[in-house]
Amino acid sequence: MLPAQYRWLEAEPGPRMIVEALKEYGTLEAPGEADNPKIIGWQAEIEAAELGRVYAGVYRHDAIPWCGLFMAIIAHRANIERRPERNPPRLYLSALEWASFGVSVPKGAAALGDVLVFKRKGGGHVGLYVGHDASAFHVFGGNQYDRVSITRLSRNRLVAVRRPAYRAQPTNVRPIPLAASGSLSVNKA
Repeated sequence: MLPAQYRWLEAEPGPRMIVEALKEYGTLEAPGEADNPKIIGWQAEIEAAELGRVYAGVYRHDAIPWCGLFMAIIAHRANIERRPERNPPRLYLSALEWASFGVSVPKGAAALGDVLVFKRKGGGHVGLYVGHDASAFHVFGGNQYDRVSITRLSRNRLVAVRRPAYRAQPTNVRPIPLAASGSLSVNKA
């Protein structure tokens, strides 16, 4: 169940990536050597759609960072028109590769459903914009503290804002000012 401050998302009619992400909210990485079959299944689904051949046989454990995999599965499921420009990047497991997805948006113009790409020590992180406050973006993503969740990420880490290549942009794609609540991630996802 979504935290109270984000339950309004359940009434949003789109964007499709948000709708698909909501279906996976709370999915948790398995502890230790175990793997969550749902997360591993996302890779199999991407491979079956012939979008994940570059990682065929490579992604087999949820201990491998999976924020890009989460984005790939929701982008794939949301892309019912099957337009190539809406497909995940070829190297979707690399969070920083998402800086080439869709169309560029100025950093100060992020809106509901936009893909946000962040830098962090040792790599990057990717997730969906669901709001902002004075010091952070509220990001809906995978592998955020080992689960699909909404986390506040420092604005200072933002590398790129990318909007899906909509044929008709949903009318509810808009900036969402939110109260600053919860911890602020300054390095981790």
